[in-house]
Amino acid sequence: MRTTYCTGIALALVWLAAVIARADTYQLLDGQTLSGDVVSFNESGLVVRLADGKYADRVPWTKFPQDDLKKLGQNPKIMPLVEPFLEVSQEEHAKRPDIKVRIPLRLERPQVQSLFGALFSSSVGVFVLILIYAANIYAAFEVAVFRSQPKVLVCGLAAIPLVGVLSPIVFLSLPTRTEPSSEELVAPEVTAAAVQTFSVPGTPAAEPAAGAAPGSLRLIPGEGARSTTSLPVTQVFQRGAYTFNRRFFETKFPGFFGIIRRDAEKDMVLVFKSARGEYVGQRISRIAANDIHLTVQKGPASEEVMVPFTEIQEIQLKHKDA
Repeated sequence: MRTTYCTGIALALVWLAAVIARADTYQLLDGQTLSGDVVSFNESGLVVRLADGKYADRVPWTKFPQDDLKKLGQNPKIMPLVEPFLEVSQEEHAKRPDIKVRIPLRLERPQVQSLFGALFSSSVGVFVLILIYAANIYAAFEVAVFRSQPKVLVCGLAAIPLVGVLSPIVFLSLPTRTEPSSEELVAPEVTAAAVQTFSVPGTPAAEPAAGAAPGSLRLIPGEGARSTTSLPVTQVFQRGAYTFNRRFFETKFPGFFGIIRRDAEKDMVLVFKSARGEYVGQRISRIAANDIHLTVQKGPASEEVMVPFTEIQEIQLKHKDA
């Protein structure tokens, strides 16, 4: 029993001596001595377990001298934490390799050129110029249709490089070109009351009386009496003198909106002269804020045609036989 007790004491002393021998001793900059095993460390410092089993307070890295920091830096896990606090000597600094800065590859800047020179120097610029050129010619075509100008003349001027940009602008500034109506080209004829003449079968036909209007009708009994009736006067409404909008059509031609026409207007038609052609409308099927829809006769069938207000040059209200 006594031998066992002595043996335990001897083992404890051996273990204590081993612990003391294994423990590290650090001489801090403030004069204190720290002896023990490192059990915890982070960016703020380390914690040491003392010989009596207690734990000392966390000691900051700034309190350790350079020799102790280098000793602690031998541990790969502690080295990244103490490296910022290590002082590099001139010899060690000279041994470090020089940092070589590699300049990355950069695209060369294009040379300074004029606007057109830069456009012609790339395929994208050439494509943009061709696109603008084609758009200018198309704009000239639309202006020629809108203003009733010769399409070949307007588009030909627009095809001239550089100067052609002014062609659509100039012709758009001009007033719409209107062609004279057929009634204006024909000299007005003097209308007079129809002169009736008679002839007896077997006798020569009597000549028209002096002073009778040309085209007077001669009635011959036996062939059936015929008489002429005067047609209504054609009314002409031209752009410039009138503003073609929805209110204009609703006030000037209210009888053309109905499906059934009155007797006084059933033989009247509306002739529209527009930039895209001439339309003879039998009825106004519907009207919007910017266009009007006409019912025109196409042979035995009828068709609805849309005419924008901006393209109408002249409207004629006349008899269908005029």
